[in-house]
Amino acid sequence: MVIFDAHCDLLYKLWRNPEIDVNTSNILQASLQQIRDSGGKIQCFAVFVPEDVPFTKRFDAALEQISLFYKKVLAENKDIKLVKTKSEINELHSNEIGAVLTLEGCDAISDDLHKLHIFYELGVRSVGLTWNYANLVADGAHERRNGGLTNFGRKLIHRLNEKKLWTDLSHASERSFWEAIEIADYPIASHSNVYKLCPHVRNLKDEQITALIKKNGMIGITFVPFFTASSKHPQIFDLLQHIDYVLSLGGENHLGLGSDFDGIDETIIGLENYRSYVDLIDALQKRYVEEIVEKIIYKNFVQHISF
Repeated sequence: MVIFDAHCDLLYKLWRNPEIDVNTSNILQASLQQIRDSGGKIQCFAVFVPEDVPFTKRFDAALEQISLFYKKVLAENKDIKLVKTKSEINELHSNEIGAVLTLEGCDAISDDLHKLHIFYELGVRSVGLTWNYANLVADGAHERRNGGLTNFGRKLIHRLNEKKLWTDLSHASERSFWEAIEIADYPIASHSNVYKLCPHVRNLKDEQITALIKKNGMIGITFVPFFTASSKHPQIFDLLQHIDYVLSLGGENHLGLGSDFDGIDETIIGLENYRSYVDLIDALQKRYVEEIVEKIIYKNFVQHISF
């Protein structure tokens, strides 16, 4: 069974330490060899610029990560193919893995849509509005004021619509979420869980999940422990509760996975790295019919590709 993973932070780790072997390094939770060995077919690679980078340097930092992606991931691994369209995904050979570039937060864009165009030309196909805090596009989930979109943020989403790119609402404040989903043609939440089961500000409330479903969007259940359960050591069973819940809200065709591997320091017991997908799939197959498992693991995200 092949896998579509909507979010990992390998590029961030590589940018922090360019000497990492992306194939075999044991400090990676989603090394390329683990992805190969475990049935990975489409992997979204996030470009994430952290808060400690000066504002004027964030565009350059994002470009550095994309440059490393081209040099270390694509050029040195001929079986990894950058995919920019759904047709390119459909054309992948059985031994090839598709790589989708995503932008986690618009800090690197600042207030310049030309920079968005540059990222688009380099292959970015999904754009997250924020990373937890406010930028020139929107407020993030950790902004206490819970502000929404800026005027520029609205222009940016309209441009994403024109390019048929995903607007990623993970990390957005609740108000930003509601204002964005009104105008975004292709909304997703690449890595978020259920607030009702684990009341973390990064998780989605029932009304948000329902709104994404009604807007024909996607929700990527994530493997972040403190988004999964309030207990200190959540297990795969706890993650399955989030899948159950989204399914109960009518999400059978709108549910996928966004691990956040290499963006987390702690992991769910039994989901320590990409190889653990085997155990997750086994647990899913014991719980659901094969058709639903295939949708969650791969088909739903592919079906919702707009670009």
